[in-house]
Amino acid sequence: MTGGESAQTIVVSNRGPLSFRFGADGSSLEALEGGGGLVSALRPLLAGARAGAGDRAMWISMTMGAADVAAVAQGRMAHDTLELRSVTVDDDTFRMAYDVIANTTLWYIHHHLFDLPHRPRFDRHWHLAWEGYRAYNQAVADVVVAEASPGATVLVQDYHFSLLGKMLADARPDLRTAHFCHIPFADPTMLRVLPDAARAELLAGLAGFGACGFHAEPWAAGFRACYVDAGLAVPSTFVSPLSPDHEGLLAEGASPQCAASAEQLRGETGGRQIVLRVDRVEPSKNIVRGMLAFEELLATRPKWRGAVVHVALVYPSRQGLADYLALGAEVAQTAERINHAFATEEWTPIMLHMQDDRARSLAALTISDVLLVNPIRDGLNLVAKEGPLLNVTNGVLVLSHEAGAWEELAEPSVGVNPFDVTATAVALDRALRMSPDERKRRAEQLRSLVWANTANDWLADQIAAANNLSSSSAP
Repeated sequence: MTGGESAQTIVVSNRGPLSFRFGADGSSLEALEGGGGLVSALRPLLAGARAGAGDRAMWISMTMGAADVAAVAQGRMAHDTLELRSVTVDDDTFRMAYDVIANTTLWYIHHHLFDLPHRPRFDRHWHLAWEGYRAYNQAVADVVVAEASPGATVLVQDYHFSLLGKMLADARPDLRTAHFCHIPFADPTMLRVLPDAARAELLAGLAGFGACGFHAEPWAAGFRACYVDAGLAVPSTFVSPLSPDHEGLLAEGASPQCAASAEQLRGETGGRQIVLRVDRVEPSKNIVRGMLAFEELLATRPKWRGAVVHVALVYPSRQGLADYLALGAEVAQTAERINHAFATEEWTPIMLHMQDDRARSLAALTISDVLLVNPIRDGLNLVAKEGPLLNVTNGVLVLSHEAGAWEELAEPSVGVNPFDVTATAVALDRALRMSPDERKRRAEQLRSLVWANTANDWLADQIAAANNLSSSSAP
């Protein structure tokens, strides 16, 4: 860009800031603000602003169902302060790209979740699905190419669009692009599980971006190592951890709805200490091992029986996938078994809620004594930051070494190996026994670390990386 020249900013993500569902009559449309950490962080930064300079920011995303498609047809996919563009593909292409490749191949590869003696199996159906993933990326590339003004900055979010960089570089070399991966990136050994041609295409696609970003250095290092392993030039990388919208989250946590939920939760737990988790029902979150650690805490340290409650607020995710449905059943069965073994008339050890209730989740984060965040592998884990920001009881954070947030929050947290149930039980005991002075010191340090970075810093780092400018987080 030259002096005085404006630049358009385009965000590309799978889910956008606005979605729709059908009303009770089956035909009317109800608008819903997009959820999730990405949308909640980016929307206030982009809405009504130019994210740097130039035109009103544009957000390009996929239609995620029949209601979204109907809203686009009726001209209702519109936002007061953002330009929205929706991309629609046929149902078979969507299923192949989203379900088969993105969520049951790439997600599992990058999180190191495959049971390799049994899965994956790359048969002809999978290879057909990869063609669908390519078509999915191409459909988005076509819209970006058509909509982007000369020299626009294009910020592509997540693993759904790993092929998009090369497509854009080939069709519009004038664009300034960055890709941000919100999940971990596979180590070379795991990435080699992909068929050779697919791995080569994925690496070439990502190398087409001007820069590739990650929440934590271990994921950036794994990404670079995959290129070295393949004998390829290593793309430019940067590290920039996302943070919650501090003021917005605190305002939401102070709402009457959250206050009522907090009062209700205090009543349900009988004033006992609370070990909390807030998660999606998703394999990498390690919910069952967390429950087993709580069970071992009760079995080996009887003094906590009747004195502490494990509040597990876990909500369904990807209900169209068999693995997720099976995990939900396992979570429920594990909680039921532990409660059957230890419960008394006055005390239920595990309070399991499997509905998405944001007010209840924020209220629980506000009053919990211990927050357990023990993922097997996680790009960041925003709950690990939201908890310390909201908490008013000097709650202790028990945090997996494999969460991206560990890189920022390690010193004041109690760290755990997510696979070690016994060590996690020991960490919970340590957190529950911690002195008030130590709890306060750790809580204040956690809050200070969370406040140190903002969502605006994260967005600015992406824009700087895309435009090859200096960034405070770039290695």
